[in-house]
Amino acid sequence: MALAPSEARTKPSAPGPVALKLLVAGGFGVGKTTLVGSVSEIRPLRTEESLSELGRPVDHTDGVESKRTTTVAMDFGRITLRDNLVLYLFGTPGQDRFWFLWDELAQGALGAVVLADTRRLEDCFAAVDYFERRGIPFTVAVNCFDGAELHDPDSVREALDLDNGVPVVLCDARERESAKNVLISVVEHAAELAAQNREPATD
Repeated sequence: MALAPSEARTKPSAPGPVALKLLVAGGFGVGKTTLVGSVSEIRPLRTEESLSELGRPVDHTDGVESKRTTTVAMDFGRITLRDNLVLYLFGTPGQDRFWFLWDELAQGALGAVVLADTRRLEDCFAAVDYFERRGIPFTVAVNCFDGAELHDPDSVREALDLDNGVPVVLCDARERESAKNVLISVVEHAAELAAQNREPATD
């Protein structure tokens, strides 16, 4: 006897895409807004304000003298890596006075990008320390600015005193494919750490 429509088995629907949250952090003027904007498939949300004379004592523009704006809350973008994987990007402010926002932005983050400028490498120390202390997987991405001396990833790792497992990559934050490869590095690193944490302990 044929089943009534209400009794018929329904084919399970395909699972929806997995949405993951990533932070993009680093020092002032290192290229966070540029990276989010270059890779986002939507028009990125930006909360930029013009630099003012009042901010000059605390906004250190050494090495980025041409910079005229600063992020005061966050940058936001989105990229679909595969049909079933979507990344939501949250760029953090770089100056010390906005660090109170980091805890809010870090809620639920899978991982992070720490952008570094080798001309001002000390500016990313705080971001590295922040993610290390909170156990958030991160990749250090060296933004290769025009005219800046290039350093190999191992030299940067040593200068930042990073664990061997932390990925260090060179990138151009202006180039979509380069920025995309940085994000893939973060996702793969976070997945690897998650897999290690799931492995049962052996006697």
